[in-house]
Amino acid sequence: MPSFNGRTALALVSLGTFGSTVLSAPSGDWKGHGGWHGHNDPFSNASWPLPRRVYDGHYYSFSTHGLTVISRASKKGSIDGYWEIIGSVLDAGSSVIDNPGSTDPWAPDVHKVGDTYYDYYSVSQFGSQISAIGLATSKTLMPGSWTDHGEVFSSDPNATYPLNVTNAIDANLFIDPKTKTPYINYGSFWSNIYQFELTDDLKDIKQDTAVQLSLDPVAPQPEEGAYMNYHDGWYYLWYSHGTCCGYNASALPAPGEEYSIRVGRSRSPRGPFVDREGVKLTEGGGYIVYGSHDFVYGPGGQGVLSDYHGRDVLYYHYVNTILDPTYADNLKLLGWNYIDYIQGWPVLSYH
Repeated sequence: MPSFNGRTALALVSLGTFGSTVLSAPSGDWKGHGGWHGHNDPFSNASWPLPRRVYDGHYYSFSTHGLTVISRASKKGSIDGYWEIIGSVLDAGSSVIDNPGSTDPWAPDVHKVGDTYYDYYSVSQFGSQISAIGLATSKTLMPGSWTDHGEVFSSDPNATYPLNVTNAIDANLFIDPKTKTPYINYGSFWSNIYQFELTDDLKDIKQDTAVQLSLDPVAPQPEEGAYMNYHDGWYYLWYSHGTCCGYNASALPAPGEEYSIRVGRSRSPRGPFVDREGVKLTEGGGYIVYGSHDFVYGPGGQGVLSDYHGRDVLYYHYVNTILDPTYADNLKLLGWNYIDYIQGWPVLSYH
């Protein structure tokens, strides 16, 4: 198999069944807690990988573009590369959804529920709100085994609220470990991040269950890529903030306007989520867990998985400014850190 050398959009899969007090430092001092240097994989060349660990001992990655490329880490039990491309999810050549972006699905979110893998993907065009979230399923995760079920829901200016003011991309499945209720988080720019409850078969939304989880009130409202996890009584909402891509080394975004990873927490998956200063995410809150530093630029597109030892891992894509001084989208790499929870707040660790 060829080694992984394509573009991806972060998704690393876990073959386990689904369900896996304020810090004293100021909210922006995310470097001050040790281990903020991540594991930076120079072999992943991934414009957004989604890693997951699987029953056979390997981690698998699902990626944006290439009809959702599936890659496998060569070393069992390790997220570090090399990654081998083994095929794609939508091997028919496109999604069955009627959308101009159907031949280039984005942002896969893959989970195992029971004996089935669920891949929630997005179809759209850059800068458009006419978007849809689709679903493909598989019993084995392997190429050639996926069934495309098409649209779960879509957004456009003529839809009913909130789908007329949101953007139906960047889906994230979350099943409440306490109630087993399934939810789908989604959104990018356009009123930011919302959540619906899903039907029991995970193939449709329940109408009139929408809640808003976050909002940056300042235009252009650059929040997207929600991911939710649960730990010790708290629900954590992670998201990316800022300019994700299209970087130009000679004209980068103003400092702080590039991608960064932020988080808030709540006692309920429905919110309200607050940052560690107590500011609601729907009122512009959210503290930076990981941002640009040293040779890491614009980390985002994050997700959380539990490794084989049960420890939470935050993974993300980023620009390595040493290996790629051009800041090219197609040369972004996979990075990851362990998560420690200190007084209920996530802090990244190298070890």
